[in-house]
Amino acid sequence: MAILWIFIKTFLVVSILLLHVAYVVYFERKVIGHMQARMGPMRVGWHGLLQPIADGLKLFFKEDIIPSSADKKLFYIAPLIGILAAIGSVAVIPLWDGFAIANLNIGILYILALSSVGSFSIILAGWASNSKYSFLGGLRSSAQVISYEIAMGLSLVGIMMLSGSANLSDIVRAQSQSWFILYQPVAFFVFLMAAIAETNRAPFDMPEAETELVAGYATEYSGIRFGLFFMAEYAGMFVMSGLATVCFLGGWSGPELPLLGKLSGLIWFLLKIYGFIFFYFWIRATLPRYRYDQLMSLGWIVFIPLALANIIVTGLVMIF
Repeated sequence: MAILWIFIKTFLVVSILLLHVAYVVYFERKVIGHMQARMGPMRVGWHGLLQPIADGLKLFFKEDIIPSSADKKLFYIAPLIGILAAIGSVAVIPLWDGFAIANLNIGILYILALSSVGSFSIILAGWASNSKYSFLGGLRSSAQVISYEIAMGLSLVGIMMLSGSANLSDIVRAQSQSWFILYQPVAFFVFLMAAIAETNRAPFDMPEAETELVAGYATEYSGIRFGLFFMAEYAGMFVMSGLATVCFLGGWSGPELPLLGKLSGLIWFLLKIYGFIFFYFWIRATLPRYRYDQLMSLGWIVFIPLALANIIVTGLVMIF
């Protein structure tokens, strides 16, 4: 029965995640469209509501082209690694009190490890495509992930110090009086910037910089394999938003909503996540892309020292 319950939870969470991933693309196109005084998708269904389904069907049935000189095995495997790592990360995120697919004591480390595994998807895609644009995108991604993974990990050390645990449910419960964003504003800022870089979103979308590298690591991909990269990116946004919600904004905590009872926690959790998702879109519509040297300098000269200083100050405050 325990194994059956795990399968049911996994099916529910993955199905809801993929549905959200499909419609967050629609949400992004609408939000950025209105920010640029456009309407966004309007033709397929009422106000374009069926556009994600149409796009998914188009990608599924589109011809799958593989370059003749590509490393075919790695070319096949690369997109699968990305989507599996992104979906697997959701397993440890508690959606409400007592509900997580896997309640691991090292939940934070598990997510950080899988985000690193996800970067292999981009690196292998760049190498396997046998294209200079894809290869440059893969190299950029490897350097970017290494740099910002360090900053992200260090920004979460203060959270683990305050809560005394790396278990995500314990971290939420430790914020019953007040959220950790009040005690760790510097760590929150560093985490937010690192999360944007980790998910290769603008203004840190160097691995797929369209104006320089055509589509970077995805240049030679088409059809459903291109769609898998797309899904992995948006699923990664949900994972990073969920981790930020759990670690800094109290997870499922919030006043109980009338008629919803225990589901109030899930509603608050999703509202906080969509606040972060909106922030991703807002940044993309507002800021131009950084140069690559600026991106690396920010990581090593600004964010990593800031995160280290935050750990020292947090330790001193806890001692005194």
